[in-house]
Order: sequence, then structure tokens, then C-alpha cells
Amino acid sequence: MAKGTLRICDKGHRYYKSSDCPVCPLCEQEKKPQSGFLSRLGAPARRALEHAGIGTVAALAQHTEKEILALHGIGPTSMPVLKAALDASGLTFRN
Repeated sequence: MAKGTLRICDKGHRYYKSSDCPVCPLCEQEKKPQSGFLSRLGAPARRALEHAGIGTVAALAQHTEKEILALHGIGPTSMPVLKAALDASGLTFRN
């Protein structure tokens, strides 16, 4: 029984996908940061923040909690991780 359609990304990785999602899981794993608050987030949340230009805790603190929650890929599961990262740096979301 197949796990989906065999696909090959631009880097030559071979993987199976059952959805139309074009993201190569092997490329995503290579891009995942090894440390920092982004490393503790799932790929959709990490991509949402990166797409919004938020790659540091200081950049995160420049946004309101509502603005962050409005990003596609950020959900209630991500917020405790983000709040903990801000707290560890002595920062908070903008009011």
C-alpha cells in the first residue's frame, strides 16, 4: 500500500505525499534551526514568523499578541512557546 505519491524536490530528495502540499519534509528538516525559540515551534508556525520577518525574540516583542495570532500557521499551541521565549529575555508582546 502506497503512502501517497512519490515526489522529488529540486534538491533531489525523494518522499511520498498524500496531499497537494508542495513542501519537501527533508528540506524543511534541514532548514529547522538547531537553537533559539524558532527551533521549539512546528514548521507552520516557524514559516509564518519567518515570512513576517520575525526571526528574533526582539522582533517578536515589537508585535502584539493579536497580530501574531492573526498569522496563518500560528495557533494556541504556539503561544506558550512564544511567551516563554519573551519572558526568558525579559520582554513581552507590545500592548
